Amino acid sequence: MTQVTVGENEGIESALRRFKRQVSKAGIFSDIRRRRHFETPIEKKKRKAIARRRKRRFNSAS
Repeated sequence: MTQVTVGENEGIESALRRFKRQVSKAGIFSDIRRRRHFETPIEKKKRKAIARRRKRRFNSAS
């Protein structure tokens, strides 16, 4: 679970920015999208293209 403690003199905007950064770094949004019931054809195509790129990069590095 992602948590952000707001400092005494910290603005809510900067705390929200830190929260968004932590959530994206933890991969929560991508996990939610992956677990959705319906995936649009564009999302499916993008996901598969990224997986192909990732696979190609790791296979060539070995």
